[in-house]
Amino acid sequence: MIRLTCLLPVAALALAACTPAAPPLPDAPPQPTLAGEWRAKPPQPGEGGCFARQTRPAVLETVTEQVLVQPEQRDPATGKVTRPAAYRTSTHQRIVEGRAEMWFKSPCAADLTPDFVASLQRALKARGLYKGQAHGVLDPATSTAIRAYQAPRGLLSATLSTRAAQELGLIAWTE
Repeated sequence: MIRLTCLLPVAALALAACTPAAPPLPDAPPQPTLAGEWRAKPPQPGEGGCFARQTRPAVLETVTEQVLVQPEQRDPATGKVTRPAAYRTSTHQRIVEGRAEMWFKSPCAADLTPDFVASLQRALKARGLYKGQAHGVLDPATSTAIRAYQAPRGLLSATLSTRAAQELGLIAWTE
């Protein structure tokens, strides 16, 4: 059997964000993870802070295998193959992880001031993820850069998480 698998499936000083990141070395340790920052349950009443919701898509696996249709036939006297085996290719998908709602702490909308967003844009630009000007508008290019920063850390969202803002030096660590 041959099996191929494909898995589908924001205030601190601006100076904190002005140091460009060095390119990763081949034997560098993995990047910090934001994956532990999200949870499956929505925030409860009275729980402090702001939260964002993201839908995590299902993860699918595509399996391709060769299925025997007809076995080979041999001459009974000589043992030679008179007709080779026949196979067909069968491909199907299966769900590895189902679709799920993810909740994670994020800066509140009132905190996303133009100054804060401009600092965010500078921080992302210093890391090579944002190409535009630091104009303080949370535009699609900024959202794309946020996703590019968070995705390798396990959070597939264009909404800035509190932990990512802490890593970028935009807000103080509280823990």
